[in-house]
Amino acid sequence: MKLTIIAIGRLRAGSEKSLIDDYLDRAGKTGRGLGLGPARVVELEDKKGGGKPAEAELLRRAIPAGAVVVAMDERGKLMPSPDFANRLGAWRDEGRGEAVFLIGGADGLDPSLLAEADLKLSFGKMVWPHMLARVMLSEQLYRAAAILAGTPYHRV
Repeated sequence: MKLTIIAIGRLRAGSEKSLIDDYLDRAGKTGRGLGLGPARVVELEDKKGGGKPAEAELLRRAIPAGAVVVAMDERGKLMPSPDFANRLGAWRDEGRGEAVFLIGGADGLDPSLLAEADLKLSFGKMVWPHMLARVMLSEQLYRAAAILAGTPYHRV
C-alpha cells in the first residue's frame, strides 16, 4: 500500500524538508517487506488564491481512485502510534492500494473535504505549522512501519 502525503504549499530546501525526506525514505525501506510504501509527498499550490474551496478541489484531483483518505485536522481523532500502525496494517490487509494524508493550507481543510475523509486524524489540540505537521506525519509513517515490522524503534 502506497503512503502519500498530499499538502497545500511547497517546502523550500531546509531542515524540515531533510527530515521529511529521511523519515519517508526510512518508512519505505522498513515497510517494503510489509507491503507498505513507497512513501512520498505531493505538494500542490493554489496559485489563484481561491481559499479552502479551491484548495479542496486541488486536493480531490490529486487523490487516486480507491485510496483511503486521512484528513489531518486538529478536531480529528487522537490515536496512539500503535493504533495508527494497526489501522494502516488493516487497510493494507483489506487490499487498499494507497493511503493519502491530506494537509490543508493556512486555514485548514474545507469542511466538504473533511466530510469525505475515511478518517480525520489529529496530533492534538494544538495547531502546528504545516511544515512541522509534515515532519511529524512522516515520522509517524516511519514509526508505524517500524511497529508493524517489530523493530525496537518504538518503545512503550
